[in-house]
Order: sequence, then C-alpha cells, then structure tokens
Amino acid sequence: MSVRGDPFGRHRVVEPKGKLPQPAWKLDNDTTKLYDNEMLIEVIKLNVDAASFTQIKNEVGLDEKKIAERIMQIVRERGKLHNPVTGSGGMLIGIVKMIGKDLNVDVKVGDKIATLVSLSLTPLNLKKIKKVYLDRDQVDVEGEAILFETGVFARLPEDMPESVALAILDVAGAPIQTARLVSPSDLVLVIGAGGKSGVLCCYVAKKYAGPTGKVVALVHSERSVSELEKLGFVDDVFVSDAQEAVGSYEKFLQITRGRLADVVINVVNVPDTEMTSILCARERGKVYFFSMATSFTKAALGAEGIGKDVDMIIGNGYAKNHAEFALKIVRENPKLYELFLERYGEK
Repeated sequence: MSVRGDPFGRHRVVEPKGKLPQPAWKLDNDTTKLYDNEMLIEVIKLNVDAASFTQIKNEVGLDEKKIAERIMQIVRERGKLHNPVTGSGGMLIGIVKMIGKDLNVDVKVGDKIATLVSLSLTPLNLKKIKKVYLDRDQVDVEGEAILFETGVFARLPEDMPESVALAILDVAGAPIQTARLVSPSDLVLVIGAGGKSGVLCCYVAKKYAGPTGKVVALVHSERSVSELEKLGFVDDVFVSDAQEAVGSYEKFLQITRGRLADVVINVVNVPDTEMTSILCARERGKVYFFSMATSFTKAALGAEGIGKDVDMIIGNGYAKNHAEFALKIVRENPKLYELFLERYGEK
C-alpha cells in the first residue's frame, strides 16, 4: 500500500497536532516505518548548534557522560534534538539507508550526506552516543533519522575530513548571507568573530568590503585575537563581553574613531548580545542576527527603546547554494582551511 506523508513533515508531528515539525513539541521518530516521500538515514555524527551545546555544558558541566545523557534525554522526550531552552538543534551526517519510492532525489543508497535542515525538525532515533567532542560541539552516534521531501542535504566533499566538512556546513547560511549584505567600502563589525561562523563571516566581509572597507572583530578571548591576526583578513580585533552592551559599544567607537558600522554580523553562542549589535550599527545600518541565542523581543524592543532605526535581519540557515559557497571560501584560503583542520579535524 502506497502511503505518502505531508511534504513538510506534518504527518510526523505527535504534539501538538497540525503544527509544522520545527515548532512542534514532539515528533514521531519511529524509523521502522518509512513514508513513500521520506529518506531514511543511518546517522554517524551530530553537529549540535553552538548555542545549544553551550547551554547544555553550562547546565550539566563539562562531563562528557552527562552531556551525552542530556542529549539522549532531549531526543527521547521530543523525538528530535530540539533544545527546549535555546530552541535550536544542529545538523547531522550519515549514510542514505533507504529512499521512499516517490522521492525524487539526486542521491542513492550508500551515499554519505550532510543534512542542511535543523535537527530541531528532524525525526531522530538515537541508539547510542559513542563520543562527545567538547571542543567542537560534535558527537559520534549510532542511530537513524528521517529526512522529509522538502529537506535539504548535500553530499559530503571528498577533499576534506568529515568532521571539518560538518563544521563548515553547519554554519553555511552565515557566510553567504554576509556576502549579500556587505558592499564595497563598508565598515563591518562581526560579533563572536572567533567561532567557526565568525571566521567565515570575517573572511567574506573583507572580500566583499574590498580594500576601502574595514572589518572589525569582537571576540571573547585573547586566543581568538592571535588566531584572527594570523589569518590576516581582519583590520582590527578587540576583546569584549558582548553581553555588556555599552562597554562593547565604547570600545568599538575607540577603534573606529567614532564611526558606526554599516553592517553588524552577530554570530555569538550566548544570549543577551542584541543591544551590542544595535548600538554599534549606524542609523539605517544593517544588523544580521545569525545567532540562535537571539531574542526577537529583546532586539525589537531594545532598538525601539534607544530610538535606533536599523534594519534587523533574522539569520536564515538556508540560502540557495549556501553549502557550495561555504566550502568554496574555505578551499580558496589555505589559512582558513588550516584553522578548520586544526580545530575540527579528527585527532
């Protein structure tokens, strides 16, 4: 008997009925049944969203076993990896195990792929967590997942380690959106510039701002300062707590001699950084919130409260050709690739 599911995955929603999978509380993660327009994936590794992984570490500590137990608990309760505090998920890599007969995809059973949709909407059935990588937000697992008809994915590249490709693809939406926002001669501030999405955005911002533009990086540690200076595509970098809005704003103005940013890119993994982003942007400037720790309420009401007229853009993790774009920019800069290899390569 032929059984097609809803192309957006609503047939997998357990609670509350009728919702789309991402905002739903719980999904049906029974992978023994496959609808004709679904794909079954044997999961190898999860890349947990940075905001979610940071929140879990803050909640349970840096104990790998406790982190694994918390991840397993979330998946058992919700049928997906959807952090109830941050609302975010992550992405996965795995092997195509089965393809529904009505699914028209350019992939075959046995191919290794990365899903480019959030784990917060992906039915996930975890059997075991084999290893937690505290330094790169990744976990090795045994399990299965379901990709819906509208789910986006990419074949893993063969010229780099899986863990490196996963780290790049996890944040692929950020660099391509940065390319769309930055114009020649712009002053760009990247908040959270030391992280994986941050370094990618810094590189793209400098590339598109050009020689007459300027990229300033706000980081949380001195280690990130030295790393970014070695990469060579940031004009200025300073250490500040992005949760301290006025202090960060004053430091930024000292560096730029009073000039506010044309574009602010926020890629931090902690909450309460909205006002730093808004304060540092010029009137009618652009603020791009890629961080999953962003509060729409704090950003909207905070900007209103200080009378700042800026265009605020919500980070969309998907953009056409974003995977290819992200991989291309890492390949074209040897220093950037070496950094990702050092941070995210299998040790």
